[in-house]
Amino acid sequence: MPPSLELRTKQSLALTPRLQQSVRMLQLSSLEFQQELRNALDTNPFLEYYESQTEDNALNTDNGNSMSDSSLSNATEAPLAAESSMEGESSSDTGSRDDSISEFSSDPFGRGTESRNSGDGEGSDPADWVRIEPSLHETLHDALRLYQLNERDRAIAQLIIESLDDDGYLRQELSELAEVVDIEPGLHEDELVIALRLVQSLDKPGVGARNLSECLTLQLDAMPADIPGRGVAREIVMHHLERLARREQAELQKKIGCNADELRIACALVRRLDPKPGENYGQSEYNYVVPDVIVRQVKRQWVVTINPAVLPRARIHRMYAELFAQSAGASRSPLAQQLQEARWLIRNAQQRFTTIQRVAKCIVSHQKAFFDYGEIALKPLVLRDVADELGLHESTISRATGNKYMATPRGIFEFKHLFPRELSTESGGTCSAAAVRALLKEMISKENSRDPLSDVSLAKMLADQGVIVARRTVAKYRHLMKVPSAELRRTA
Repeated sequence: MPPSLELRTKQSLALTPRLQQSVRMLQLSSLEFQQELRNALDTNPFLEYYESQTEDNALNTDNGNSMSDSSLSNATEAPLAAESSMEGESSSDTGSRDDSISEFSSDPFGRGTESRNSGDGEGSDPADWVRIEPSLHETLHDALRLYQLNERDRAIAQLIIESLDDDGYLRQELSELAEVVDIEPGLHEDELVIALRLVQSLDKPGVGARNLSECLTLQLDAMPADIPGRGVAREIVMHHLERLARREQAELQKKIGCNADELRIACALVRRLDPKPGENYGQSEYNYVVPDVIVRQVKRQWVVTINPAVLPRARIHRMYAELFAQSAGASRSPLAQQLQEARWLIRNAQQRFTTIQRVAKCIVSHQKAFFDYGEIALKPLVLRDVADELGLHESTISRATGNKYMATPRGIFEFKHLFPRELSTESGGTCSAAAVRALLKEMISKENSRDPLSDVSLAKMLADQGVIVARRTVAKYRHLMKVPSAELRRTA
């Protein structure tokens, strides 16, 4: 057949740049959102910080106990007022619009640019003077510099140091490390063993161990030989840690060949050892949680407000925008795109906080019993329930709840903590998995420490209360709560 041209029409869904930015901003955490705004304010000339001279009255309603429902809209609609003034509004309204423009703080605690840029003056941040503890890897690298090593041996020791985890353990096999690094001639396992011994001697005993037994053994070897119970303790940590965890005292005496007093002294010595020596060093990074919303009880009603510390306080730079609008060929200038991006940013920030507040209000209304009575009153809830009630897509609810936190009188919780899984009961009703965990925690707290409850006994007690769960489910929830098994909870 001869070649031909054919014209077809079809519909397809495409995300505009503004919609893409809105979706991305919604799924950011509060700290990531603050960083996003900082970057925009640093790079976009049409955005500026705005420092208010007076405190926002919207944050002081209800005698300081809550923020009015309109405070969010008042704080976020203000930047749009500044934006609309750039689009043809009369200059006579400029003064009234200035007072309504909200400000943006570059940090989550609402400090303005004055305190941020004042150096070591009165407004400097006290956190800038806090001494930062060196991390595990930094400490070991500093200690390694004191040794006179050739280039190959130093590279091998540095490889061992970088392979340690945050607990101070070397989890990888030495044979795997030999394949990772490209050194000529190739590494032998004997070289890695020698380098590992060097790393284990650089700082605190136990660092660089490959397992718990080796970690505790290194700590015991570093003690004076005349420490009472050292020999028996070394035998325990090398061969009988599981029996020690199960408190099999008689079996330990039989295997080691010691009396009860020697075993008691040795066990006390083992319990003084540090199973995670890496935690004694400074952490390389810290993850802070800044709540996005605050939940308060006002006149027996649970009120949800956006955290004032994370509200965006930015505006369009009026003078720059006016000068740009008066310039010739403004619409064809690359700055036109930056002005449009500034407007998108302000509008998408408003939409982000509006969506988060709506979702939080819906969650609180569904889980009102949780705020009144605690974990045991959590109801089953899924994203679809919130999406149907708010008329939003389920993926939007997922983005609005991911990495978002709410501050409540019961503590700070992630949004997704209030979406527990549903479990069926004997009566045909439902309860949440979080409520089952709360029941298990209460049962375990009241058990006899000399005769703790097994997983089977816990499952039977739950069944007596109408909650039918399998023994393996009880074991899974117990592990999630970091509660040891009945054997490890038993006291002598």
